[in-house]
Amino acid sequence: MAALARRATMTRMRIQGMHQLAAGVLTIAAPVATWGLVGRQDEPGVPPRQLDRAVQPPDVPAGVETALGLGALLLAALSAALLVRASRSGSFDRRWWQVLAPLVAAGVLAGAGWQVVTAGVIGANIGAGMFLVLGTPVIAGLVLWAVGRGIWLARPRGGGLGGGLTPGSPAGSGA
Repeated sequence: MAALARRATMTRMRIQGMHQLAAGVLTIAAPVATWGLVGRQDEPGVPPRQLDRAVQPPDVPAGVETALGLGALLLAALSAALLVRASRSGSFDRRWWQVLAPLVAAGVLAGAGWQVVTAGVIGANIGAGMFLVLGTPVIAGLVLWAVGRGIWLARPRGGGLGGGLTPGSPAGSGA
């Protein structure tokens, strides 16, 4: 009987670990996919030497940038599909989407914003300034919300439930 309970606990821990890994992959892959698929936003028809940049982008060939974006998009889609399926089956607490969704949104904004900030232009890069003034506070707000909500969901519960929820645990289990 103890061996069966131990095996069930180990299985539950593996599933939770898989959900946590998928959540991590999703939050990292979203900005990389956006960055890679948006691509360089340089002024068309101007030689690269004549372009002004607010921030110098990494020297990554355009084809590699697109391939990284496509690979990250595939990873993000697979991770999201796994988490949606787990949410529907009840093995992933749906409340953790209140943490993941803002993190993914912040990542998408950051990925697109990076391409704007590193864009080569003639003269001043007004888009970079707009992103820094408007986009940065939005990203910071999304991340702060996600951190606060994550702490709220993971906090210890009263009533003998023990520890808080983990991203892979079913709602109300306290495991």
